[in-house]
Amino acid sequence: MLKNFISALKNINRMWLIPIVLVLAIVIYFLPPVHDRLAWRVDDVRTRVKYFFNPPDQAIFQPTQQAAIDAIVQATMQAFSTEQAKPASNATPTISPTNNMPTARPTFTSTPVPGTVSLAGVKYEDQFNRWNYCGPANFSMALTFWGWTGNRDVIGKAVKPSDKDKNVMPYEFQDFISQNAPDMTSALRYGGDVDVLKRLIAGGFPVVAEKGYYERDYTGKLGWMGHYQFITGYDDSDKTFLIQDTYLDGPNFKVPYDKFMEGWRSFNYVFVVVYPTSRDADVMSLLGPYADATWATKHALETATAESQSLSGIDQFFAWFNLGTSHVELLEYVDAASAYDQAFQVYANLNADNTTRPYRMMWYQTGPYKAYFYTQRYQDVINLANTTLNDTIAEPVLEESLYWRGYAENYSGQQQAAIDDFRAALKVHPKWEPAVQALAVLGVKP
Repeated sequence: MLKNFISALKNINRMWLIPIVLVLAIVIYFLPPVHDRLAWRVDDVRTRVKYFFNPPDQAIFQPTQQAAIDAIVQATMQAFSTEQAKPASNATPTISPTNNMPTARPTFTSTPVPGTVSLAGVKYEDQFNRWNYCGPANFSMALTFWGWTGNRDVIGKAVKPSDKDKNVMPYEFQDFISQNAPDMTSALRYGGDVDVLKRLIAGGFPVVAEKGYYERDYTGKLGWMGHYQFITGYDDSDKTFLIQDTYLDGPNFKVPYDKFMEGWRSFNYVFVVVYPTSRDADVMSLLGPYADATWATKHALETATAESQSLSGIDQFFAWFNLGTSHVELLEYVDAASAYDQAFQVYANLNADNTTRPYRMMWYQTGPYKAYFYTQRYQDVINLANTTLNDTIAEPVLEESLYWRGYAENYSGQQQAAIDDFRAALKVHPKWEPAVQALAVLGVKP
């Protein structure tokens, strides 16, 4: 009898052992030191499972409202043609890409730069054991170069307070610098080239660039992702930039000029210079014509226009996308929407045997949302966000896509859906000001 009782107690103990171990494992997993090291691995497993059954490069967004827009434009042009006898002051000017080209390069005399430069004082940081930390690590290096005493975690906790946040936009780093790094500032420009990077570096100013990065995934297929890189030197003898890469390539990695430009194309050749406010005049002088941000954007537009006609495949997709991005920066939303339509058509026709479609594109750049929203193509905004959130990522955790879908839903009469999306954006990025403001406009608490 006593043996049976003891045996029963042992069985009860065994029954409780498994749930106790599970609870302890969960508690340990969420301890910050453990969670920081393991969370990205768990996410990686989840992503691989979903992508195995639903390959993200097969997800295609097709604009559905272009026919309606074309009809409106055609009617407007026809009406304009019947009004040509009126004084020019009464006519509505039309917008075309050629009207927005830089008609002449601003006068600028460039001082010859040395054949090779390698800036000293760089404090290398990687992104390892952190989730999507290439941005915080690169901008930390850009700040510590000038004596800032923080590190990647200081920036990361401020700009991506949730592990779910997949990407941090350049403007978010600029905001961090202006709010948290006294006496420091930054300048962002589109349409960069080898010469402007060399001038800045030769003048003592390293540069952060956002660019495309190719890597083979777990299936062995070549895939594309966005990536920040810190440029701290160059060498004309072998035509290479000196890169501090936070991911695979490590510190002092050399990248050929042409290879760098190829990857840079996918982000409209955008770059950010971080520097002390006291050196503003020096930076503007080194930037030359790029000191004028509008000129730089128009120059990027000119480059994208030429490349959209001369390139093919994935590079032509990037060129058309850049064309749209430049128009968005210039607040020319109709032209931007038309360019993005072309980009998505090229994307749909990409040959999967060449390279995987760059399905992460909308994780990093949200220009199409703005272009479609401000041309009242709300359903296209919603459809693009649905494709991005449901088909290109393991979880719907892109706050920008949730935000723009919310606005499009609100303007389409779906207010509760909009509220739900704004709140979902705040779960991904707690206290994110755009979503907080959107809910405030609707009279709703976060």
